[in-house]
Amino acid sequence: MAMEAGVVGAVMVVGFFILVKNVLNEIWLKPRRIRSMLLRQGITGPKPSSIFSGNLQELQNIQSSADKNYHSSYSHTGLPSVSSIFPYLHQWAKQYGSIYMYSTANKQHLYVAKPDVIKALNLNKSMDLGRPKYLSTTTQPLLGNGVVRANGPHWAHQRKIIAPEFFLHKAKHMLGLMEESTMELIKAWDSQVKEQGGVADLSVDKDLKSVSADIISRACFGSSYSQGKQIFSKIDLLIGAIAKPSMLFGFSNFRFLPTKSNKEIWNLQKQIETLILEIVNARREERQRSTMSEKDLLEAILESAANSEQLKNARNADRFIIDNCKNIYFAGQETTALSASWTLMLLSLHPTWQDRIRAEIVAICGDNLHDCLLDLDKLHQFKTLNMVIQESLRLYGPAVMAVREAFVDTKLADLTIPKGTNIWILLTALHRDPENWGPDADEFKPERFARGISEACKYPQSYMPFGMGSRLCLGQSFAMLELKLLLSLILSNFSFSPSPEYRHSPVYRMLLVPEHGINLLVRKVKKEE
Repeated sequence: MAMEAGVVGAVMVVGFFILVKNVLNEIWLKPRRIRSMLLRQGITGPKPSSIFSGNLQELQNIQSSADKNYHSSYSHTGLPSVSSIFPYLHQWAKQYGSIYMYSTANKQHLYVAKPDVIKALNLNKSMDLGRPKYLSTTTQPLLGNGVVRANGPHWAHQRKIIAPEFFLHKAKHMLGLMEESTMELIKAWDSQVKEQGGVADLSVDKDLKSVSADIISRACFGSSYSQGKQIFSKIDLLIGAIAKPSMLFGFSNFRFLPTKSNKEIWNLQKQIETLILEIVNARREERQRSTMSEKDLLEAILESAANSEQLKNARNADRFIIDNCKNIYFAGQETTALSASWTLMLLSLHPTWQDRIRAEIVAICGDNLHDCLLDLDKLHQFKTLNMVIQESLRLYGPAVMAVREAFVDTKLADLTIPKGTNIWILLTALHRDPENWGPDADEFKPERFARGISEACKYPQSYMPFGMGSRLCLGQSFAMLELKLLLSLILSNFSFSPSPEYRHSPVYRMLLVPEHGINLLVRKVKKEE
């Protein structure tokens, strides 16, 4: 007995020292190594106030000061900058330059806006760079371990399944259903304009969100928005519960505690997964009854799960299917709807560009708009519309930042990025950098894209509204087709001007969203005889 007690005691002592060693490594040794390696390469930044909080106190002070000074100003001639989003990153960039380091607790971050490093990141195809693990913990209820959140071989496997479903030759066959969904919106707006005496004050962002949700539901899952309405509603609630500033600082280790907030997140997660599983099981029953006439994304995911050796277990297969469905529902609805909403807001301030788009549509399509918009070659001819979309994505692209974690020491340009470093690229800053875009960087000037992205700015690799490197948005082609068709139909039928109800306040909630919505005055376009 004494010997057994001695063995147990020895094991406990060893376990204690291992625990102490791991804790010491995480809160001191690992951060010290990262900072030392970066310092030796000439990279500086704000000095951490302590090993436990890093730069959190300074960060929060800058944010609080910015919140007090920020006024949601709006005028018909211009809009305030988006520097109110993460003001500490902007302030530190002024102090320390285009590349600097800072820390939040034991997390070490590298802010990057240096063109050669950005270019190297874009060219890097290695799986040694991926989504930061600590951020993935926070977004797990929303995204599971689907393609948006996964890393390594698991990410590569999922990308191989999903990416082909959004290739251009497949996306073009979805133009018909895109048009059908958009025409429902146009009928609804037409009715509201008539009811309100020729001018309707509409929340365009909410309506565009419904259209985008309907399109992604039908294109990827064969179901209409009415069937997925509950899913989208609960995803919105889950985003609101998750998207707190603390998620960026690494405070995700307490997700297991049964707090009121965590209980809400768990409940919404369960409800969303139950609703998705209902759609999945309905499709499984349909597959048993008959042969599917068309193969959509859900069908591809189901086939992959059925053929995968790793997913023979039914529970694992369901997890794989649900996680990727959640990713598509989130990414497919939110980003396109926001892009279209911000574009209409900018066009409401610049009516001459509305006129130029309409003139282009008439010149290309004539009186046959329906057939024209279903022709991929015709859509590619919409140069003016494409310029406007590119400029809108530059100024108010849904993606606010690109973040990578170095899983091994990684060489980028002339820098060696230490293992464990979280690399931050603030897209809103890159896309408005006067050094790259010129002194008019904050202005809406679509003509800058007249000769393409390569001629629009000094460093084209720093324009990345759809992400960067191997993790470029899988639905980029689909999204651009949807935006072109959606905006073409809308602008052919309606004109837009600023609403007195609109309050310009872009905020970060995982994406760049209008805090108070986007209200615009909508009028019917008079057709020329």
